[in-house]
Amino acid sequence: MLAVLLVPLLPLLASLLVVIGSDRTRDERAKLAAWPIGAAFCGAIATLYIVSTQGPVTLRLYDPASAVSLAIPLGLYVDRLSAVMMVLISGVGTIIYTYSVGYMYQDPHDRRYLALIGFTTFVLLCMVASANLVMLFVFWQLLSYLLYLLAHNHGHAATLAGAFRTFTLLRAGDIAFMAGLVLAHQLYGTLEFPDLFDKAKAAAVTWSPLPGWEINGATVVTLLLFIGGMSKSAQFPLHVWLPRSLYAPTPVHALLHAGIINAGGFLINRLAPLFGMSSTTLHVAFVVGTLTAILGASMMLAQNDIKKTLGFSTIGQMGYMIMECGLGAFSLAVFHLIAHGLFKATVFLNCGNVIHKARSEPHFPQTAQRSVKEGFSRLTWSTGFVTTLLIPLLILLITHGVLRIPLLESQGTVIFLFFIWITSSQAILTLTRLRAVASWKVSAAMLLTLLFVVFVYLFAVESFTSFLYPNPAEVASYFQAAYLPNRLFDLIILMATVLTILSWSYLYMRAHGQTIWMPAWIDGVKIRLYVLFMNRLYADELYQLLEQTIMRLIHRFDKRERGWSR
Repeated sequence: MLAVLLVPLLPLLASLLVVIGSDRTRDERAKLAAWPIGAAFCGAIATLYIVSTQGPVTLRLYDPASAVSLAIPLGLYVDRLSAVMMVLISGVGTIIYTYSVGYMYQDPHDRRYLALIGFTTFVLLCMVASANLVMLFVFWQLLSYLLYLLAHNHGHAATLAGAFRTFTLLRAGDIAFMAGLVLAHQLYGTLEFPDLFDKAKAAAVTWSPLPGWEINGATVVTLLLFIGGMSKSAQFPLHVWLPRSLYAPTPVHALLHAGIINAGGFLINRLAPLFGMSSTTLHVAFVVGTLTAILGASMMLAQNDIKKTLGFSTIGQMGYMIMECGLGAFSLAVFHLIAHGLFKATVFLNCGNVIHKARSEPHFPQTAQRSVKEGFSRLTWSTGFVTTLLIPLLILLITHGVLRIPLLESQGTVIFLFFIWITSSQAILTLTRLRAVASWKVSAAMLLTLLFVVFVYLFAVESFTSFLYPNPAEVASYFQAAYLPNRLFDLIILMATVLTILSWSYLYMRAHGQTIWMPAWIDGVKIRLYVLFMNRLYADELYQLLEQTIMRLIHRFDKRERGWSR
């Protein structure tokens, strides 16, 4: 119990260590504060082992039966999901803080910045280990304030404007979250996680906003909570805050990807039993996540700034994560957010070096065009093309024929296999950039990539699913709740197959210097789409217009109430 309690408190101790003291010793204290955060990481690993072997750990500093205690319901509920997130947050937080000590060495406000990094780590750890929905909401709101403060350079007009936009949009999501919290307490009478899930499963509760109109209570509550998750995880159309926050120091965005922007996926997994009772909410999450993934990836391709490219890449990946939740693959979403958090945090920490090198060396990156035929190999392309198309058949033979996994019982297994196939195809398509290498080496790399992704990814996801959700019936119920119409499900897989084939065909023709004939109007559409995505769908301008319209209406209403105009 003491070890579990120390995990979130140690980063707070590090934050206090940085703040309290004289300027003469602040450099030494800044370096010394990295040790408590590192100790929190070690404690998180120990906590993961404890909850894996002995079950969830619960610590309540209040009486759930007392209405008075709802004012300050402080406590910890650490299960396997919380422990995994605590390891991720504390581990990445340790690296980011250590990196920031040198990164912000000459900044006059480095003490404030480092203290905020430690305090944000503390808030994230408390959020994922919250014992109830009220405590989770309190720390959820604190993150909205901290993102404003972590912009750091508020003397810069663009930074200040971006921080204010971030704060405004996140507060809109917090309002929806609070409404869902209040409604959940009204319908179920408790906000303690285990009790809330038990009461929700015991009897279907309906909510009647108007006489004669009844809605499933779980659907309304989860939709409101999902809107809160949309804002934190930058889902369309609440995604505009993330690109505007890129003026913050680079380590802030590394920490952002370690826990803050993953909050939506964590929230859905934390409330998985409640979300699993509403097919409507899961379908909405699937649509929103899919739309965000497509638009985020499209806008990423049209950006000419490395941080904006990474930011929109994150938006697309968060859409991918929410889409997985909408399909009922909750554990796959957690697996995704961990892999993405580690990868993108590393990339953000390194992008400053890339920017510096590009500014210092005019010829970086290299733009020299290679000959079309240089290093081209028919074996490489044939291997990649055939391997990519044979992946579905290979997976089906292994799972259905060898492992005896029934694929027709539900869409769940097919969803796992579908994501394995897409991941393999992306990795193999990426290897086509290695044309200058000897062809047999690239072909061998493609085959090894196929085997690695199929077997390791399948084993990891299956093991991770059984680790987070040991009850197979519970996992099956989530997939059943997210069940899509068969025609729609088949259409999605068919479209992915066609896109994969077209991708190989396009790359093959480009490698041979050939072009695909298209009508003249296609070029005009391509240019318009490029301009549209380059300008980020003009979302910032639309939000600004909406803000101005709302302010005019408020001023007009205020003048009418005061009798200044008729």
